Amino acid sequence: MAQTDLAPITHRLEFDGRILQRGFWLYVWEITPPTGPALHYVGRTGDSSSINAQSPFNRMGQHLGFNVNSNVLRRRLDKLLMKPEQCLFKLISHGPVFSEVKNPAEYKRLVGIVASLERDLANAMYEAGYRVINTVSSRSLGDADLLQTTLAAFAVHFPSLQSLQN
Repeated sequence: MAQTDLAPITHRLEFDGRILQRGFWLYVWEITPPTGPALHYVGRTGDSSSINAQSPFNRMGQHLGFNVNSNVLRRRLDKLLMKPEQCLFKLISHGPVFSEVKNPAEYKRLVGIVASLERDLANAMYEAGYRVINTVSSRSLGDADLLQTTLAAFAVHFPSLQSLQN
């Protein structure tokens, strides 16, 4: 039988089933390492390389899994010499901003909008003083009204964002 250096712990995970809905979502991971201040990772659902816009719940497992094609958050933490298994995680997700669509042209248009929101949210988090561990780039033009709605939604959980709202 394999041995572990960790003592067994009972965990409880509770969530609203609406987080299972596929579509275009924005999310922020708040990662608290064993020592030091909290870190933040800004992301979205709606893959640029396919026409699949999954749920944040599905993306959550991928981010911390071991598939190198989808575990960006785990790899970022590894580069910072942090073991995910020793951190505390919060996932704050907002959406779906748009429902999943199967028309490739419409899907691409929505990816551009949500990618610009992801970029602008990450920049706002950084500007508000949060330690954002990823850089988000997008050449897409932003939607000012959607950005204000997005910032307001996340400001509930990240109060320093309030100073950046119109």
